[in-house]
Amino acid sequence: MKADLNLLKRISLLTVGLLIMAIGVDLSIKADLGTSPISCMPYVYSLQFPVSIGLFSIILNLLLIFLQILLLRKRYQWVQLIQIPVALLFGVFIDLCMPLMQGLEPSSYSMKAACCLLSCVVLAFGVFLEVKARVTYLAGEGLALAVTQVCSMEFGKAKVTIDSSLVILGIISSLLFFQRLEGIREGTILAALLVGLIARFFSSKLTGLDSWLGNDTSPAQETDIAPPDHHIVITIAREFGSGGHEIGQRVAEKLGIAFYDSRLIELTAAESGFTPEYVKENEQKLAHRLLYELYEQNYAYVNDKLPPLNVLFMVQSKVIRTIAQEKPCVIVGRAADFVLKSYPDTLSVFVHADKTFRIRRIGQQFGYSAHDAEKKIEATDHERENYSRHYTHRIWGHASNYHLVIDSSCFGIEHAAELICEAVKEKQNHLGMLLP
Repeated sequence: MKADLNLLKRISLLTVGLLIMAIGVDLSIKADLGTSPISCMPYVYSLQFPVSIGLFSIILNLLLIFLQILLLRKRYQWVQLIQIPVALLFGVFIDLCMPLMQGLEPSSYSMKAACCLLSCVVLAFGVFLEVKARVTYLAGEGLALAVTQVCSMEFGKAKVTIDSSLVILGIISSLLFFQRLEGIREGTILAALLVGLIARFFSSKLTGLDSWLGNDTSPAQETDIAPPDHHIVITIAREFGSGGHEIGQRVAEKLGIAFYDSRLIELTAAESGFTPEYVKENEQKLAHRLLYELYEQNYAYVNDKLPPLNVLFMVQSKVIRTIAQEKPCVIVGRAADFVLKSYPDTLSVFVHADKTFRIRRIGQQFGYSAHDAEKKIEATDHERENYSRHYTHRIWGHASNYHLVIDSSCFGIEHAAELICEAVKEKQNHLGMLLP
């Protein structure tokens, strides 16, 4: 009985979500600044032929479902044919809601822009409800998932490819029919960039729906699990070229405990299934935070897919917690100070140094010129700062996030390690702990 009730709730939520999405599409048409990527082709064809946009939307979605079957063949899950009634309902809603917009005729560009933004918000709320319902996918997202299975492509890249292809086909059709662009303008780009972001915002703020639907809301990975046995764990975040790796090694040697830096790459690869090369290339770095967030928003359209970098962070966090639970150790980088933030036996350290010191060290270590060393330092620090802000929502290197901040250019590598060892002893005395 409870299962039947939950299914009824999900179907009802999906229906409401499709209705709201249809209203969002109609609002974008009234704004006259371009419709969303999935709707641009149906709109262009509805302008050329005496057929409604809703019917063309149905035709397009049925074609996308057929492409899923063609790609997956024996691997196609026939239960996903439920996408057909979803496509029919979505198209019908588009046509039914359009007459409700008759009085809406924005004349100035500012009014059109406001209507376009409103359409993005409304469309995003509909997407949020449709995804929360967890009944099925829309045909476009279903095709993106099929491409990921057949081509081993990330879902986000597959979705961007499909959306871009639909827009390109819409542009070609528009130029052929009208010798100008119709239905594809700045609003199309705006919808592609904003709808997923807004849907993610709704998902983070409107969490009550999960309880109502009986969804499992427990996080896949806990970040606040304290190890069962008391032992010291030292985390070292560092500026590039400041000597944080060497300082961590010295601390581990002096205290006779385990040291983890590059070894975490192998452990993460073994746990995640990623290759060590992929882990090494993508851990601890995020070159363009805004661009990544725009890419990441594509995953707001599905429940069971996460961006690979998010998976990498989650798995590496699990590896760090496992290590911390097992034995005393020194862990360098990987946002370990954040991952173990609720573990009272952690001593978190940030190592920094003046740029001249760092340039000289990088030049000696890698054979870089002073100019190249400075560029490498700036790029690496920027990547680490973006990574920290995105995954920890902290300011990388801010003193309040650490127990101890050390300038290695002032104290030197050896003395910096000694200062950390002294801090460990003071922390042990304060907590009444002893190293095994």
